[in-house]
Amino acid sequence: MQRSKVSILIPFKNTAHFLPECLDSIIGQSHKNWEVLAVDDHSNDHSLQVLERYVNQDDRIHVFKNQGNGIIPALRTAYVQSRGVLITRMDSDDIMEKERLDIMVNSLEKNGPGHVTVGQVHYFSNRGISNGYERYETWLNQLTASGNNYDEIYKECVIPSPCWMVFRDDLEKCGAFRPDRYPEDYDLTFRFYEQGLRVIPCDKVLHLWRDYDTRTSRTHEHYAQNYFLDLKLHYFMKLDYDASRPLVVWGAGFKGKNIAKGLLSQRKEFTWLCDNPQKIGKKIYGKELVHFNALKALERPQSIITVANEEAQKEIRNYFETLEQHSLEDYFFFC
Repeated sequence: MQRSKVSILIPFKNTAHFLPECLDSIIGQSHKNWEVLAVDDHSNDHSLQVLERYVNQDDRIHVFKNQGNGIIPALRTAYVQSRGVLITRMDSDDIMEKERLDIMVNSLEKNGPGHVTVGQVHYFSNRGISNGYERYETWLNQLTASGNNYDEIYKECVIPSPCWMVFRDDLEKCGAFRPDRYPEDYDLTFRFYEQGLRVIPCDKVLHLWRDYDTRTSRTHEHYAQNYFLDLKLHYFMKLDYDASRPLVVWGAGFKGKNIAKGLLSQRKEFTWLCDNPQKIGKKIYGKELVHFNALKALERPQSIITVANEEAQKEIRNYFETLEQHSLEDYFFFC
């Protein structure tokens, strides 16, 4: 019996040095029924020539020119050309573990539509991995091992952009790659969450994620912090905000100020909490900051937490426990 065909969408730009490893890892997959839809996003190195050599060697590999500029138009271009029942993404500078497609196809065939399957990831780099990336990898893999990825969806992107797979029909229900919102991987993750796609747990590393200084997520403005914050606020207001409950913002650092500015622009009323004695009682954007004990006087508040310090986050969680308030219902960590 022929197993499900997988369409692998690969935008690429100036990654000629890494493409052979990427493509060889796909050709070496234990699951053989796949197609690659690679889209050249206006490379000015010899990336296109690398792809064309592989196209001549393997008729499952196809290459196209981007019909627009950037990752989202490139993904649209690839998706339009795809024919697989199952859809997945791949970054042109990364490496698939040999069993990745096999494991993900098995997971979806076993669980059926309405699911998204993900894999654990491992960062690698010639110069070593920063502490921030190590912590993100550990955090992401812990969520993936249990399938509880959505539990912390407002903190960071909880589904690794190059290591997910869904049924085509489910991707369509989620809007596929039609929205023009960056960061595109986080936006899609929120749409998986919105449509109720259940995450299938995975306890194996399926994807090797390469880090280097010129990686798009490090250099392009679409992946700056303000884009992430705007996206979080957009989906919070759409999916989890309850207009009948008082809204609270906790924290007055960079992220807190950005969230407050976003709410003010929407003319949303909120209480702005702070535990910094030097800021309490002062006004930012015309809004006064008050001591966090003001939370006790509010009836059934919803709180957005923008405090990044991990120890402070633990204290805040404990404080909410004393008030018998619950994560993803009464409070939401945005960092």
